[in-house]
Amino acid sequence: MSKQILRDTLAVRQPIEVSSNSLKDQVVAINRVTKVVKGGKNLSFSALVVVGDQHGHAGFGMGKAREVPMAIRKAIEQAKKNLLRLNLKGTTIPHQVVGLYGSGHVLLKPAPEGTGIIAGGPVRAVMEVAGIHNVLTKSIGTSNPHNVVKATFDALLRLKDVDKVAESRSKAADDLSR
Repeated sequence: MSKQILRDTLAVRQPIEVSSNSLKDQVVAINRVTKVVKGGKNLSFSALVVVGDQHGHAGFGMGKAREVPMAIRKAIEQAKKNLLRLNLKGTTIPHQVVGLYGSGHVLLKPAPEGTGIIAGGPVRAVMEVAGIHNVLTKSIGTSNPHNVVKATFDALLRLKDVDKVAESRSKAADDLSR
């Protein structure tokens, strides 16, 4: 079900206007890919990149080319097209959430100011470009960077805005934080 949620969100999302100058990109993984053909082996490179403005907008992309720089460039262009707006609460997230993609599970928990990003590898890259500075994370299941990044974005997309939840419950936003 989480794969479907991620696909639907990426397919129906509103385009986000963020200046290219303010975007920070980070390479998560580079893989060497070989295709065996009649004449021998074709070598190419696959890159996974996350992009964000460090103010609540982030996206990821994958690119493939014969050279590493070209694969990274393609991945950055795709990531810019897939930018998403994330519901944040200052420098952390509003509530605990679990994201799923394939056999990858990513747990995100809000943390008090000064905690920092307690995360490893692909999750840390996503948190840094998204602008989340205080968060506790745990990656459960697969360690495949592609699935971990997608599970992290699934978790970030499940975050609810505090004001909208308070409005739906007919309460003040301050009452929900207790």
